[in-house]
Parts: sequence; C-alpha cells; structure tokens
Amino acid sequence: MTIKVLIVDDSALVRNLLSEIVRNAPEFTLVGAAPDAYVARDMVKQFSPDVITLDIEMPRMDGLTFLEKLMVARPTPVVMISTLTDAGADATLQALELGAVDFIPKPKLGITEGFREYADLILEKLASAAKVRVKPLNLGAQQTKRPASEKISRERLQSTEKIIAIGASTGGTEAIKEVLMQLPSAVPGIVMTQHMPPGFTRTFAERLNKLTKLHVVEAKGGERILPGHAYLAPGGFHLLVVRSGADYVTKLSEGEMVHRHRPAVDVMMESVAEAGGKNVIGVLLTGMGKDGAKGMLDIRKHGGYTFAQDEQSCVVYGMPKEAVSIGGVNETVELANMGEAILSKLKSLGIGNRL
Repeated sequence: MTIKVLIVDDSALVRNLLSEIVRNAPEFTLVGAAPDAYVARDMVKQFSPDVITLDIEMPRMDGLTFLEKLMVARPTPVVMISTLTDAGADATLQALELGAVDFIPKPKLGITEGFREYADLILEKLASAAKVRVKPLNLGAQQTKRPASEKISRERLQSTEKIIAIGASTGGTEAIKEVLMQLPSAVPGIVMTQHMPPGFTRTFAERLNKLTKLHVVEAKGGERILPGHAYLAPGGFHLLVVRSGADYVTKLSEGEMVHRHRPAVDVMMESVAEAGGKNVIGVLLTGMGKDGAKGMLDIRKHGGYTFAQDEQSCVVYGMPKEAVSIGGVNETVELANMGEAILSKLKSLGIGNRL
C-alpha cells in the first residue's frame, strides 16, 4: 500500500518539482497539489492524505493558520517546506509547536547539483512522517507550564564537574523544549545537538532561552560550560566538548558529516564521554536514523549514565531504539518524566541531596 501525499505550495514551480519527486517514487502516490489552503482543505477531505508538505507563505490563508486548523479538526502528519531565513526559521519552529512533524528547506529552483540528495531526503522525511500518529492540537494547553522540580535549590544542583548531553532529530525541537522546561536554573551545564540547518539553530536557541529557566545560547566555540547554561550546536558545525584544566569548554568543527549530519549527535556525545567520563549524563530523544546510539554507548563505557526517550512518547522512535539495541541505554523514560529522571540521577550522584 503506497503513501498518499498532498503537496501545498503557492509556487507552481515548487509544486511541480515536489510532485515530480513524489511521482517518481514507487512507494508514494501523489493525490494532489494545492496552490492555497482553501484548495488544500477540500483535497484533505476528498483524499485523506497520509502526509502533507506545507508551505508557510501562501495567499488567502498562511500555512501556520491552515496547520492550526488542520491539527484541531483533522490531525495529519505534515512536513513543512521552509525558507532558510530568520523569518522562515521562526515560522518553522512555530509550525513544529503546532504539531508539524518535520521540516525541510525549500528546493533551490533551477539547480540540478544535489537534486538527487534533496529528493532522497524529502522522501525519507515523508515516509517517516507518514508513520507518526499525530495528536489533535489542544489550543488550551499551557505551553509554559513548569513541573514541581523547580523547587530544587540553586546551591544543591550547581556543579562544574557534571555535564548533561542531549541529542535529538525529528520531533526534537519540541522534545528538547519540554525537557529543558522541566529543569531548574541551577542544573549542571548542558550541551545539545539537534539536526537543523544554519540559521535555524540560533532562532531555536533564542526561543528556548525565552521559554526556560536556563540561559540557552547557540554555541560559538571556546566557551566555558557553566551551570544553568545550555549550549546548542550551530547548524553546519559539530559541537564537541574538551577539557581545559578543571573546566569543560565548547569546540566547533567543520569535520566530515556523520550519518549525513553536521552537527551530529555522535560527535558531541563521544567527545563528552572522553572529557567527562563518569560525570556525564547522556539523553537521546526522538529522531530518525541512528545518530547518537554509538555516542550513548561511549558514555556508558566511560562510566556515565544514559537516558533514552521511550517509544510511546517519541515522534519517531529511531535514534533511541538504535541506542537501546546496542546496549547504550541505562534507562528508558517517557518524555514527560525526563526532567525528573535527570534530577533524580543528579541526586544519586550527590547533587540535590535535599530531594
């Protein structure tokens, strides 16, 4: 049974290009290509697509408004087609908050170099998204609600020895946000890798900085990793952690892609394992593929402790599943409880003894 795809984009050129990609893939069926949200609404009712590609900037009704209405009335997996600009990054993150499964940059029209790679990537994302069970959007949900873990005192959680490494991919922007919102401002320093292109990571870091108790920044390289701070790998660069005396310090690398990604979770986690040994807590969240599995295993081998998001709460149970399968995971945890699990582990290590 093939995957039914609906393409929604106001650009005829983009619609034709994406339609060609889908038509040439035997595992997919193109059910329609809509120029605006109103036509798309009718096609959704008529064809019940398994997955939708959605442009953000459209006439009559923009993509975010359509997405919100879709997720309330008829939840369907959506992959956003995003422009690589600051405005595009911000809108894409809003779309992910509204329930979009994933995103991909808008294709560069008239450029044939790299087209096959682009086509393979979008088909991979569509196939993965089509498997996701999308939940209806709850417009009354409290996005900024914080659990009771905020009661942990600053004095009892600060540490320059411990370090937390978080990796994620598909569905990861919302998962990372949820985990960080569960953590108080005095946790040990955090390093994070989320598969995202250049430009998007800075916007994502700024958003996390506003929504959480932590000071979240896009890593620049050479920063001392401080308690209460979280450092996000910038798009196009691997984030590594190295020792400088008693301190952990960020380092950026434009080395080869790993698992087709730069930044890659494995690169970050392997460096953290080497630098921090038993002082590391590794966290692997939702994502497609196997990036991070080897890094989690390295953390365990060096004496650290690792958590993986459970299958039920993952958008895509790919990366955590791979880590579990190779023995890289100490504990599997539901996303809603990940913050508490991290804090409980810190307590067992002698941090936050009052809990």
